[in-house]
Amino acid sequence: MKKQVLILSCLLLLFSGCTKAAEEEAGMTVEAPLVGTFYSAPSPEDAPFVSVGSRVKKGDVVGIIEAMKLMNEITAPCDGTVEVIQAENGQMVEFGQILMRIV
Repeated sequence: MKKQVLILSCLLLLFSGCTKAAEEEAGMTVEAPLVGTFYSAPSPEDAPFVSVGSRVKKGDVVGIIEAMKLMNEITAPCDGTVEVIQAENGQMVEFGQILMRIV
């Protein structure tokens, strides 16, 4: 029974993007949609888009990945609070790599 509930929770999370129940259980990860260089701020002089503890809304920009001289905005998949940021500014990231977690 627990296995079925876990599977259903995972499916809900996968297909809904971010549900309250799934968000409370495990949070939502923000993953790199492409290979490139992760930047936490729009420019070296500016403050980061988010930091640990920042409140975000679905669609807020949380970072940028530069790939082939194109800047790709990374947005929050759901409302919540940034719990942890795993990617460092200027770090090369791979497709699917977890950048941060929102709870």
